Amino acid sequence: MLTKEASSTPCMSSIYFRRFFAVAQNDKKIKMPKINLLTHINAPIQKVFDLSRSIELHMESTKQTGEQAIAGRTCGLIELGETVTWRAKHFGIWQNLTSKITEFNYPTLFVDEMVTGAFKSFRHEHHFSQVDGHTIMKDVFIFESPFGVLGNLANWLILKRYMTNLLSKRNQVIKDAAENSPS
Repeated sequence: MLTKEASSTPCMSSIYFRRFFAVAQNDKKIKMPKINLLTHINAPIQKVFDLSRSIELHMESTKQTGEQAIAGRTCGLIELGETVTWRAKHFGIWQNLTSKITEFNYPTLFVDEMVTGAFKSFRHEHHFSQVDGHTIMKDVFIFESPFGVLGNLANWLILKRYMTNLLSKRNQVIKDAAENSPS
C-alpha cells in the first residue's frame, strides 16, 4: 500500500515523460548527447594519433558489427578532407555511414563529421596530448538522431550507452595496438 508521502514522489516513467515530452518549454531544446572518454596509453603521441586514424585498425575494433570501409579512403591513414563510407550492422540492420575529416592538426587533433548516415548528425573530436611519456587520448562524440522527440528518447535510453560501449571497445584496441607493437 502506498503512503501519501510515497505517492507524491514522481515515478520514473513520469520523470522520463517530463524530460522527453515536455518539449520547448521557454523555447529550450533538449541537448544533444555528448560522450567524453579519456584513455591513457603508454606510447608516443604520434603512434597513437596514427593508429586512431587507421582504417584497418578501425575495422578491427568494430569487427563485432562486421564494419567495412566500402568507399572513399578504404585503407591506410585517413587525412584532412578525405571521406570514408562504412558499412556495418547495428541493431540487426545493415547501414552505411559516410564521414569526413573536417579538422586535422597532427598529432594533437582530428575531427570526423557525418556526411550521410543513420544519425541526423554527429561530430567526433579526437584529442591527443602527451604527459610524462604517455599519451592521453580524449574522445568527444556529439550526436543527434532523427525523428524528433522519439529520436531524443532513443538517444538517452539506448544510443548513448551503445555508442559509449562501441567507442570504449575501439579505444581499447587502439591502446593494445599502441602498447604492444614495436615502435
